[in-house]
Amino acid sequence: MTNFTLPPVADWPRHRVAINPLATAIDDGSRTLTYGDLLVLTDALAHALAQAGYRRGDRIATLTRNRAEHLVLLFACAAQGIALVPLSWRLSDAELRTQLAIADPASLLASPELLARATTLFGVTGPLAYPPAVTNTTPDDGSGLLIVFTSGTEATPKAAVLTAENCRAGNQALQGALNFTSDDVVLGVLPQYHAAGWNTQPLLALATGATLIIEPRFDPALALQLIDECGVTSIMGVPSLWRALASEPHFETTDLSRLRNAVVGGAPTPAPLLETWHNRGVDLRQGYGLTEAGPNVLCQTPDDARSGIGASGRPYPLVHTALDDRGELLVKGPAVFAGYFRDPDATAAAFRDGWLRSGDLATLDSDGQYRIVDRAKDIFISGGENVAPAEIEAVLGGHPAVTEAAVVGVADELWGEVGVAFVVADGVTADELRAYCAERLAAFKVPVRIEFVAELPHSGIDKIVRRRLAP
Repeated sequence: MTNFTLPPVADWPRHRVAINPLATAIDDGSRTLTYGDLLVLTDALAHALAQAGYRRGDRIATLTRNRAEHLVLLFACAAQGIALVPLSWRLSDAELRTQLAIADPASLLASPELLARATTLFGVTGPLAYPPAVTNTTPDDGSGLLIVFTSGTEATPKAAVLTAENCRAGNQALQGALNFTSDDVVLGVLPQYHAAGWNTQPLLALATGATLIIEPRFDPALALQLIDECGVTSIMGVPSLWRALASEPHFETTDLSRLRNAVVGGAPTPAPLLETWHNRGVDLRQGYGLTEAGPNVLCQTPDDARSGIGASGRPYPLVHTALDDRGELLVKGPAVFAGYFRDPDATAAAFRDGWLRSGDLATLDSDGQYRIVDRAKDIFISGGENVAPAEIEAVLGGHPAVTEAAVVGVADELWGEVGVAFVVADGVTADELRAYCAERLAAFKVPVRIEFVAELPHSGIDKIVRRRLAP
């Protein structure tokens, strides 16, 4: 199958059954579903939701690790015009209560291992299950489908509404770059409480008849085994995932020859890590996105991956981008979200003249690739010069002894602000790292202090959260 126009999301299971009902759709380690199974279960659950009194525009929250039932629920919600609100099991109870208050769902469904916690949070709730009745439903691709809480730099969470059409268009754009076929085997390892856990390969796999393998939690040794034994062709992950895979003892002997779509996003990737994968014959491509854009915005081609190390790529098909006079990246297209749930002021602030404001500063290379400089809010000014923490972090990440690094600006009487680096490393001193930076950076960019830590704070999708670091 070559590139084609995707039907409405709710039609995907039925569309694939008409082509090959016996093909494997989902394998989550505990059960395997064919596309025929997926359709039967989706229709049954959609009918059960209607019988239980759920109506178009209602919201169903979930607390679960990645599992096949969660995907069935998404398609059932699409069929009934119900919005799915996946919550992060990594959050504290206080954080989850805040999100539940914002989303105001009709119910909270949980996987068995999280059911007791969900009941404490929400009161009456229930497990993810499959009712037996079957019916045909009428999809409405203009309805809200996913309400995803952002994992950005704001202290107060915001609930981004992605309509069914946003998800269809976003996956259409992704298909234009990745060209999935029914022969693909996609390993879905990103958590399903994040937009990337749905729209950066998993849903596209089911739209195109591929096989989707999902893991409840990421295990690098198991992931390498699946890549080898199942002939995995596509993975999207954050830098820490690709680093963990490359650090496994069996990495050098794993058969990676069929891994044709390897994308890294969520944060800039150190050049040494990219080169490690390139040396194994894998064109690990940098990508960029944000929840509010669905999330796919930029991605490198396989050729770009080797020639454009440090860049974030070109816009996906159907995605329009621009830079404003400050260098902020702006995004427009059919995958851009409908707004923040019940928050018109925040929604209005997210746009400028019809363009989504990414909050990220970027530059445009002469070859058409964008380079993300940093979050606009994280830029600090030292001696009148703008300093991007991401640039310093990239240099620190290039040192062989450094696993991770984060840089924040702090007040300074002489320079206004200076940088302090928090580093996870082994076998190197602070003075050695500062000297390493001084060889590669202007003096005003070299951190005045380096603090060694056991680990750095991460968001739910493993982005480093600088605002949690206190010098």
